[in-house]
Amino acid sequence: MSKPACPMCEMTDVMEHPAKWECLTCGHEWERAAEADAPEGPRVVKDAHGSVLHDGDSVILIKDLPLRGSSGVLKGGSKSKPIRLVEGDHEISCKIDGVAVGLKACFVRKA
Repeated sequence: MSKPACPMCEMTDVMEHPAKWECLTCGHEWERAAEADAPEGPRVVKDAHGSVLHDGDSVILIKDLPLRGSSGVLKGGSKSKPIRLVEGDHEISCKIDGVAVGLKACFVRKA
């Protein structure tokens, strides 16, 4: 296994300890277990009711959501076009009422 780069300064000269890594450049220490916590299988995204979501599903908003950077609101009960699952903080990319939005799965239910 190769040594990881430091998450703070991104230098590759790190010292290996039994339970942690230590950067020799900036002195930052981090857990080795965090490196081993990689997902083992495909990512599973569940809606507010626990149903598994897939690409191409349609979802319905369970509450009103304000649009960031606008005075508009997406009304609860609005149905989306087919969704696409993406990586990141907002798991769902879709269009609702002609507006492209990124949504968290906890605010939708499967249609």
